[in-house]
Amino acid sequence: MNADMRAKASAQTDRFVHERLPAPDQWPQMRYDLPELQIPDQANLVDVLLAQIDARDLWHRPFLRSQTECLNYAEVSRRINRIALVLTQDLGLVPGNRVLLRGGNSIAMALAWLGVVKAGLVAVASMPLLRAKELGEILGKAQIEVALCDAALLGELQQVQAQQPCLKTIVPFGLFNAQDVLPDLPTKPLADSLEQRAALKKGRHPPCPTAADDMALIAFTSGTTGQPKAAVHTHRDVLAACNAWPRHVLQANEHDVVMGSPPLAFTFGLGGLLLFPMSVGACVYFPDTKYTPEAMAAHLFESRATICYTAPTFYRQMEPFMRQHVQTGRQIALRICVSAGEALPDATRQLWKQATGIELLDGIGATELFHIFISSKPGDVRRGAIGQVVPGYSAKVVDENGQEMPRGSVGSLAVIGPTGCKYLDDARQSNYVKNGWNHPGDAVAQDADGYFFYQSRADDMIITAGYNVGGPEVEDALLQHPAVAECAVVGVPDTERGMLVKAFCVLRPGHAGTPQTAQALQDHVKATLAPYKYPRQVEFVAALPRTETGKLQRFKLRTT
Repeated sequence: MNADMRAKASAQTDRFVHERLPAPDQWPQMRYDLPELQIPDQANLVDVLLAQIDARDLWHRPFLRSQTECLNYAEVSRRINRIALVLTQDLGLVPGNRVLLRGGNSIAMALAWLGVVKAGLVAVASMPLLRAKELGEILGKAQIEVALCDAALLGELQQVQAQQPCLKTIVPFGLFNAQDVLPDLPTKPLADSLEQRAALKKGRHPPCPTAADDMALIAFTSGTTGQPKAAVHTHRDVLAACNAWPRHVLQANEHDVVMGSPPLAFTFGLGGLLLFPMSVGACVYFPDTKYTPEAMAAHLFESRATICYTAPTFYRQMEPFMRQHVQTGRQIALRICVSAGEALPDATRQLWKQATGIELLDGIGATELFHIFISSKPGDVRRGAIGQVVPGYSAKVVDENGQEMPRGSVGSLAVIGPTGCKYLDDARQSNYVKNGWNHPGDAVAQDADGYFFYQSRADDMIITAGYNVGGPEVEDALLQHPAVAECAVVGVPDTERGMLVKAFCVLRPGHAGTPQTAQALQDHVKATLAPYKYPRQVEFVAALPRTETGKLQRFKLRTT
């Protein structure tokens, strides 16, 4: 469908996002090679997913659960219908308007997101920990007039409202029973809250006839390399993503209970903890308490979760608590544990397997491509590898000129498939998309059997005395030492060698950050890897800089 035809078919009368997409020659090629990736030209992703529930008569199945509430698919459908009515009737929003969603992982946040997209609006979810300055940048970039906000997080948003006149209305949501978080919050719905408004609505919100190429969401990147970018995804993109990695690799079903820590504001969490379970009629469990490694390990047993999503660091931190539960005889229901968001050290994978008996399912994805595009089923794991390209996508290793490199060579990852990068009004689009291929910025190698092996972010590759050293490889070696809890490896300038390998290490309790410990770690890496890869500098720190999604921010370490 050409641009003119798309405009005619579009239900989004607000063309703000459409008009700020990249120029046609900067778009990635979009391939829909498999039958399940063929999405009708008119499609609203929420209505399509609910139609699938209807076709399989799964309305009675539990969908959204917490420690205090459980909603089946029929009740979820009713509630998001009422939210859509609030947005269009009470707030006067029209298809294409952007709506900010500010909240942690909760049933209320999930319902709000689904209601926004059902109404043909563009969901712009924000990380709960963002401050007024960061929220202001999002509001200004996307020109957002209405925000739906968890009442526990109103403060920062109200602060920025004075500086961003585009934001006219803030509607709070959420029921508050967690008195340890904000003791003065009421235990009933706030006056004029989203829940109270929705409870007064009757009737059905008519399906918004969005084109598949209308915008469903804007996802701001997590900022591992500095200034976040706004990645746009259409209804077609998200529906295709639901039929790619989840169908061919994850293979969840309606009997699964899904749990995890990635925020719904992050596409890893949005897919794994809402849309992918919804696409098969599964259940999602949102704990009412904060995510800590100890609490999450307990929740996995209490909820009888069968699928878990989190980052490698969290798996490593959960491992001793999982081991304790297993040793006391508690039966584990988990069958699949998905790791993504950052490189998975093999040491962490083996540690988790020893504690639980479960092989971590690794994957690499990107906000720009919505979700995972390289991964392998647990039974097809190759030690040290991310996996193989997900059906529906193609991937290759290229040199600086975009030419494919021989197998075994380290180069830049290039990907093409049913999803791709479309930045909102950002000159960096041309850095990401080249000749139709997406370039996520990862340095990888591919073996003869098509397995991809992660080396580093392309801009994190350490070149020392003419040798290429990938930080994650050194990190994996360090994590095998019993003194190391977490670590990060970066390159720092050096007049003699060009760059030095430097390690920042968080030690386990009982170990001191002494010169002797540093020497022991250096000797350990020399005995594990080629000697030129060992960290010539070791610094002991209390914590590592991470994004709210758990991704390591190496660029901050390079400036310390």
